[in-house]
Amino acid sequence: MHELQIDTLVPALSDETAEVAERAERLGFDGVWSMENSNDGFLPHVLVAEHTDRVTMGNRIALSFTRSPMVVAQMAWDLARYSNGRYILGLGTQVKGHNERRFSVEWRSPGPRLREVIESIRHIWEVFQGEADALDYDGEHYSFSLMTDRFDPGPIDHPNIPIYIGGVNEYNLRLAGELCDGLSIHPFTSSRYANDIIAERIAEGAARANRDPDEVEILASPLVITGDTEEEMAENRERVRRRVAFYGSTRTYHDVLDVHGWTSLGQNLHELSKEKKWDEMADLVTDEVLATFTVEASPADLLDAAASMYEGVADRVVLPMEYAEAYMIG
Repeated sequence: MHELQIDTLVPALSDETAEVAERAERLGFDGVWSMENSNDGFLPHVLVAEHTDRVTMGNRIALSFTRSPMVVAQMAWDLARYSNGRYILGLGTQVKGHNERRFSVEWRSPGPRLREVIESIRHIWEVFQGEADALDYDGEHYSFSLMTDRFDPGPIDHPNIPIYIGGVNEYNLRLAGELCDGLSIHPFTSSRYANDIIAERIAEGAARANRDPDEVEILASPLVITGDTEEEMAENRERVRRRVAFYGSTRTYHDVLDVHGWTSLGQNLHELSKEKKWDEMADLVTDEVLATFTVEASPADLLDAAASMYEGVADRVVLPMEYAEAYMIG
């Protein structure tokens, strides 16, 4: 485990992107990350690279199956070149419904398919860098065999682009340990789950590749409760309580609740979610449950609270820019 690095988010490509990136660097953040919800997650980093000199930048996370690995490899290569080696490629699978019904992408063997995405991208980079004689990747899900000089971008100064993945299930956690430079843990993750389950699965994956599990950086993105006044703090607390209820209703995340002996809570939340009883769901999230999955502190104390929660758990933590002057300058 390394010294905790403090990161923040940059908005989607807009008039504000460069300003936020410059501000993050000025305030002393170590890195900035983009989201890929309603907007593209790669484009903001063109402006980040252009308007900063020090901070790292990366996707948290880019959707893996909605683009060809060749396209992802090219974009990451360009960003690594333009940022002088400060770019991190973050990948994730999303869930079945979004792949099939939002992107019209087949959902098949997501874990093994993500493995091939990572392997093929790294092979493509080796070709770009001149470290492989020919493009020759043949997997179950992807096959690449054509690369001519006209389409080869050529070598760059910083070709070892880190790859992080988002992971919740055991396959992806082991995959992070085996193949990746980092793991972006889900916001609905407790320190106990990270220590008892995530660390163990990463170690299992690392052992397969004869790696030190400490080579895998852990990026945490906590649910934050803060505010300048008691009223604002209370409002944010209830907003986050509803978000915890939503995550807790999703069966994908029930293993996290099980670690704490809250299996019945997950079952009850799931049943209420099917009836869209959102207010009743939030009522089931006690203050104890809420505290387990959140960082709560005044803006000035937010950094210390995050450091305390993630000590020995994470290498990087993402905190909101909104209150940065209070906790970064204090």
